[in-house]
Amino acid sequence: MKAHDQMYIDGAWRPAAGQDTIAVVNPADERIIAHVPAGTAEDVDAAVRAARAAFPAWASTPPAERAARLSALADALAARKDTLAETITAELGSPLPLSQAVHAGVPVLVAASYAELAARHAFEERIGNSTVLLEPVGVVGAITPWNYPLHQIVAKVAPALAAGCTVVLKPAEDTPLTAQLFAEATEAAGLPPGVFNLVTGLGPVAGQALAEHEGVDMVSFTGSTAVGKQIGGTAGAAVKRVALELGGKSANVILPGADLAKAVNVGIANVMTNSGQTCSAWTRMLVDAERYDEAVELAANAVTKYVVGERVGPLVNAAQQARVRGYIARGVEEGARLIAGGPDAPLATGFYVNPTVFADVTPDMTIAREEIFGPVVSILRYEDVDDALRIANDTVYGLAGAVWAATDEEAVAFARRMDTGQVDINGGRFNPLAPFGGYKQSGVGRELGPHGLAEYLQTKSLQF
Repeated sequence: MKAHDQMYIDGAWRPAAGQDTIAVVNPADERIIAHVPAGTAEDVDAAVRAARAAFPAWASTPPAERAARLSALADALAARKDTLAETITAELGSPLPLSQAVHAGVPVLVAASYAELAARHAFEERIGNSTVLLEPVGVVGAITPWNYPLHQIVAKVAPALAAGCTVVLKPAEDTPLTAQLFAEATEAAGLPPGVFNLVTGLGPVAGQALAEHEGVDMVSFTGSTAVGKQIGGTAGAAVKRVALELGGKSANVILPGADLAKAVNVGIANVMTNSGQTCSAWTRMLVDAERYDEAVELAANAVTKYVVGERVGPLVNAAQQARVRGYIARGVEEGARLIAGGPDAPLATGFYVNPTVFADVTPDMTIAREEIFGPVVSILRYEDVDDALRIANDTVYGLAGAVWAATDEEAVAFARRMDTGQVDINGGRFNPLAPFGGYKQSGVGRELGPHGLAEYLQTKSLQF
């Protein structure tokens, strides 16, 4: 790897304009493992200028050639899979098997899917006496989070490149080493100088400068709803294209007649994955009154499998640990029944939180309404199917969810009435080509597959 104290701008590794750095901390043992540059507005400006200069040639590159570069990028990521997994474990704290299978594995599939899409996508069509062209938006400012550091980068950069856009990436300050490895992979893939650029730094400085820069045509952001509102306002004031993938408070609805044991066990596993640091996690488990006590018992048993320091890693930093422990304490204060876990720190070192399950949670409680972003499950009781739907939709969010029923048809009928962007039916598998994104305050736009590609294209019609 290149020195951690450099950024990747205009096809070259170079020092930052300033001297300030950001410490990268291993959340499992609290050791500083690296320092990266704290990028400034000057660094962002250099990166945007490079992306603007590279845009005309990249936009006019035939889609088949762009596809070849994306295929080479997927290969370069695959060749670095072990190093990527180890790096993600070091800076995020994810258990190594999860880093290998999900954090480093899935992005290779996503990158390869955009190589295929770029090669076969119809970038123009004939409608009546018009030829309709799909053209790249321009320079994209991509601002990514720390919870799935490589996946979120690839989910933005790959479709942008496939569309013919050029990119400036500002990754989360907690996980910048993964972004540096990704930059190396773009270099190995032979992307022309300026097509991809990396600026590390703090959100209020480098991120804001990127969102505000007049040379940026589109901002794609994943993170909290609060920050997304700020970025959306900034982009809107400049009439820029914006894509926002924000928070969630997803419902795991277990209908009468469903396989209760499977639904509860998979639901607990879903929230415990990545230590609960997943925006689409099914953090509200909804169970009918008749089987509620059985579900609570099943959940209490299921969560014992998730041992802290083994299957459940630390949270990303001390602030996140304190935040999640605060929510757990709030749940106890508001009268929820603690059946597993609790607010105490489980280990003396590392930013760990106990896998926690609450019963007797009501829809008005804080833990049922706000995104906790930790390994915390709330089990809510409903009286009938209409009551379950009301509770599921009673949230400002609408990112994901799950429905379990005796038949797929029954589950689909319920899912059609849910106000959310993605619903898993009876344990449906993740599909890297399906659109991912939310309703309501969970965001604007979609990622992955052809719908993700469409975010980076604009339409022109020629009449003749």
